[in-house]
Amino acid sequence: PSSDCVLAEQLCLSDSTCNATYRTLENCALAKTRLLSLDHDSRVRCLNAELDLGNSSLLHCKCHRRMKRQEHCLRIFWTVHSSMTDGYFNLETSPYENPANEEHWKTDYNKLAALVSGKNCSQLAGDATNPCLKATHVCNLSKKCFRLRTDYASICTKGAGSEDVCDRRKCHRGLRNFFEKVPEDFTKRILFCPCQDEFCGERRRKTIVPDCSFQSNTKPNCLWLLDSCLEDHICKSRLADFQQNCQPVDMSPDGCSLHNHAACLQAYMGMIGTPMTPNFVSNSSVEVSLWCTCENSGNQKEKCDQILGMFESNKCL
Repeated sequence: PSSDCVLAEQLCLSDSTCNATYRTLENCALAKTRLLSLDHDSRVRCLNAELDLGNSSLLHCKCHRRMKRQEHCLRIFWTVHSSMTDGYFNLETSPYENPANEEHWKTDYNKLAALVSGKNCSQLAGDATNPCLKATHVCNLSKKCFRLRTDYASICTKGAGSEDVCDRRKCHRGLRNFFEKVPEDFTKRILFCPCQDEFCGERRRKTIVPDCSFQSNTKPNCLWLLDSCLEDHICKSRLADFQQNCQPVDMSPDGCSLHNHAACLQAYMGMIGTPMTPNFVSNSSVEVSLWCTCENSGNQKEKCDQILGMFESNKCL
């Protein structure tokens, strides 16, 4: 059976029984998207349709982080697993496959730059005191990294210094483009460069142009941020991936339930460019947060704190 949801959908639609079941699930997912409350019989019908898929490849399919038809693939996944979203902030099954492994993430700056430029890296020697500057210079040696970084930077800084406000949606799309299309060896070095001083820390904090991508005049409630995320297939999928790979466990020596920090950092990177974009909160620490508050959350304060805590006080992350 195919593990790719796009191919699995094609196989299902060519089978009359599977096709009928899938169409039922599409209607169920559509009703949820429109926030229509399903009666008891409809809920049972939706649940039965999901169970009827049985061993169909649709039930076990996944999506690739960098695939061309990613949004279409994710829509299929959430159509088949629509019952999973009943729980509030409970999306612990990621639609993505093959998280990063630790070894793959151990990369040497100079070796990478030499590989890209085809020559030695004496020009990077002066960046030793500022790893974030060095990471940017390494990126500039790659045409693709330089082009896509320049693209999002120009989109995200439009409106700066004038009355125009930036186009956050376009800025987010540009950031997603950068983190999806540029090899992770480059992107992770720019985002997670280790700093010893505040100048370096400030450069790291401004990697994603926070004035446009991250912060706004007032902090929205984190529950509102979550609602806007769950309405978007990409954001909902990245959040599920983050919850699965960054699930903290107090009793674990490394703080992670899956014991894979590389997968957690990869999932964190996936959140950038979504309505729940996180960032470093200052130029003097590696603490991160969402741009939201839990004030005035009423009887949902605990849920709100849980959302914020996944970023602010997550031992795994």
